[in-house]
Amino acid sequence: MERIRLIMSDIDGTIMPPGSKSVSARTVAAFHAAREAGIVIGPASGRGLRQIPAFFAGDDSCCLTCVATNGLEVYHEGEKICERRPPRAALEQLMDVLAEEPGAGIVAFDGALPYLCCGDVGDLAAVMPGYAKACRPLGCLPDFDALKVNVFAPRDMPATVEFCERLNRSIEGIDFDVPMAGYLNIMPAGWNKGTALQLLCDHVGISVEEAVVFGDAGNDLTMFRVAGHPVAVGNATPEASAAARWHIGRCEDDAVAAAIEALAAGEWPFAA
Repeated sequence: MERIRLIMSDIDGTIMPPGSKSVSARTVAAFHAAREAGIVIGPASGRGLRQIPAFFAGDDSCCLTCVATNGLEVYHEGEKICERRPPRAALEQLMDVLAEEPGAGIVAFDGALPYLCCGDVGDLAAVMPGYAKACRPLGCLPDFDALKVNVFAPRDMPATVEFCERLNRSIEGIDFDVPMAGYLNIMPAGWNKGTALQLLCDHVGISVEEAVVFGDAGNDLTMFRVAGHPVAVGNATPEASAAARWHIGRCEDDAVAAAIEALAAGEWPFAA
């Protein structure tokens, strides 16, 4: 069995099924088992750090090591080792572009509080109803430099991917990727889950070959390209599934928890 020293997992659609408000008790217990076995473990999510502990029933120990905001926040054992923010000039350019894009808009976050910077709350509700319910209409970029900023535009997955590619070609200084249909992450150019994972490995002092990562969607691809052992859950998008080295069962069946339990016990849960 190959030695594994780091495990990172996406949250939505990977360890937390759609419609759920938290991961399973088994997943929390599996995270604890990995920590007790001396494995560094944590979530790697597009969610902001302040949103994440609630998904683990408030158990902060599960996210002391964390890649949050799609790689813009990186923590190890509670110590912040990196924070990146999208440049405001690029966001202002994006605002101008989206003004000509039907149904599209921007939501920026102050911690867990979403602000609707442009676009219609009804279109946001079609993609992220929870954010639409909680958001505060602003009509412009916030007066602070937001860490977590997203684009929304009600579209199916192929149209969302095309929209993302078009924005990546037209906006300088920021990159976009697709975590789900109708929704795009925004990162400073060249920064993503993959670069954050490499930084975390360097900080901990391990090789990427000693890292297992779990994911299900387009924003996990950069992480899959870095880690020695990228693993797709059974409900992953075709793109994520094709990029993975290993494949397991579905999120709804606690497949990631089962794999982590095995790794913590010194067993190898993956087969070609």
